[in-house]
Amino acid sequence: MDTEIGSLDSCTSPACNDVGALPKNGAVSTVHSSAVQPLDSSESTLGRHLARRLVQVGVKDVFSVAGDFNLTLLDDLLAEPELNLVGCCNELNAGYAADGYARARGVGACAVTFTVGGLSVLNAIAGAYSENLPVICIVGGPNSNDYGTNRILHHTIGLPDFTQELRCFQTVTCYQAVVNNLDDAHELIDAAISTALKESKPVYISVSCNLSSIPHPTFKREPVPFSISPRTSNQVGLEAAVEAAVKFLNKAVKPVMVGGPNLRVAKACNAFVELADACGYALAAMPSAKGLVPENHPHFIGIYWGAVSTAFCAEIVESADAHLFVGPIFNDYSSVGYSLLLKKEKAITVQPDRVTIGNGPAFGCVLMKDFLTALAKRLKPNTTAYENYHRIYVPEGHPPKSEPKEPLRVNILFQHIQNMLSRQTAVIAETGDSWFNCLKLKLPSGCGYEFQMQYGSIGWSVGATLGYAQAVPEKRVLACIGDGSFQVTAQDVSTMIRYGQKTIIFLINNGGYTIEVEIHDGPYNVIKNWNYTALVDAMHNNEGNCWTTKVNCEEELVKAIDTATHDKKDCLCFIEVIVHKDDTSKELLEWGSRVSAANSRHPNPQ
Repeated sequence: MDTEIGSLDSCTSPACNDVGALPKNGAVSTVHSSAVQPLDSSESTLGRHLARRLVQVGVKDVFSVAGDFNLTLLDDLLAEPELNLVGCCNELNAGYAADGYARARGVGACAVTFTVGGLSVLNAIAGAYSENLPVICIVGGPNSNDYGTNRILHHTIGLPDFTQELRCFQTVTCYQAVVNNLDDAHELIDAAISTALKESKPVYISVSCNLSSIPHPTFKREPVPFSISPRTSNQVGLEAAVEAAVKFLNKAVKPVMVGGPNLRVAKACNAFVELADACGYALAAMPSAKGLVPENHPHFIGIYWGAVSTAFCAEIVESADAHLFVGPIFNDYSSVGYSLLLKKEKAITVQPDRVTIGNGPAFGCVLMKDFLTALAKRLKPNTTAYENYHRIYVPEGHPPKSEPKEPLRVNILFQHIQNMLSRQTAVIAETGDSWFNCLKLKLPSGCGYEFQMQYGSIGWSVGATLGYAQAVPEKRVLACIGDGSFQVTAQDVSTMIRYGQKTIIFLINNGGYTIEVEIHDGPYNVIKNWNYTALVDAMHNNEGNCWTTKVNCEEELVKAIDTATHDKKDCLCFIEVIVHKDDTSKELLEWGSRVSAANSRHPNPQ
């Protein structure tokens, strides 16, 4: 490897940041042989090499759960002075934390033990794969001498075949490295990490438990920094794609542009804004792209989510005669049960390395960033769609004022959360009604925002909040979590306290799985109510810095927020918000009925 990492886009949102601690222009300095220093035997081991490689790509924290197959490897990770080992309560949360960390820093890592740990973390890795996040999943594997024998090991399913875990990870990672020989360990580890960065997907690295601390000649020098060949567009294809797009869009009367979640993997946020500035089109974001598109842009019209879009946004997008969709993912959730009023022949779809004009033609090997930059120089300005939006737009009303001691309503809660947002904050929204309420928040410049829409794993936000807050300690994370989701992954609030995080968690207690209720109700959506503040107090146990409170009305909420943002600004704050079980956003009611209809379609005739 002797080329530099290509230029990586940077965005005001941490979600679009460059990989880890790499320079803002994305280049990695070339290290000359004279600068490569020999290491002593205690440092020239496989484990220490892996630790140095993680630090080099920007990983400062590894989220781990100890097990007998990874203990020696954890010792080696701990010995790296620039690496912090964050011990989690379970592997699922460790994986979710690596996911949240990767969203903020561009790459994340977790370390677990063989099979019982690996299969526990698998769900989180699948979620990271669905969201295009480079997460390095490290597993402490069996002793190298046990491979190829007929031995049965503990932590396995009782067969002498050790490939079960590997086969599970093959479907949710882009590269798998089983390191059970020191001679090729250097090559396998480097290939795995570089592939994660190049593909923006998780990778799997299994390290035999007896190899981590053994010196080897391949680790005797500081590793040469990673250098990944930049992807480049096919110039002929790029010019043809731009020419076709210009012809398509310049003849439109009221074109619009909509940003999607693949802006992140393409690192094209800045190029997207550059195009918006140049063309003057009305600018919207898909729900899974919230935080990637600046909401303070003068032509921003809101979140496009079909029937549950923000006010007046869907009307403008769906009445347009040309759509420029940049990085979209259309699934049954983002399409509200396949109910979007769009026609493919009216749309240009731009993906990280492909452009499709209407029903065709399509142009491959065309990078999104290059296409948007070139298109910005060729499009005629057209502000018609935005002018139409401005003409019909009516400012949103405020929820009715609460009566003294009136039970708290969710719309009042989010009105106050809106007032808490700044460039020093970030919002983590859990799967559920928090999706819809948080999407209506107007993000100030620099305010982070994350949620997991493609995979939609209930409970994701607890671990993701831990990881995100660890990655960007300068921001205060505001996490909005429903009681049902919290019960899945609550344990690692204790890890947040242990590591001195200053997150504010709003636990929205409405007595069950409200999002499932609106799709299909049943007794299985009702959960046992916990004393959530008492639970977090028990986790605190007078060790660390934590404050909890329970609120039932607006007066109590105002007091709690004031305490959390002033008197308790340097500690973790847990605010349990009691609301009625049927207090949901109108968007969830609409969305739930449409998703239910999509789920309950009768089989097609044979």
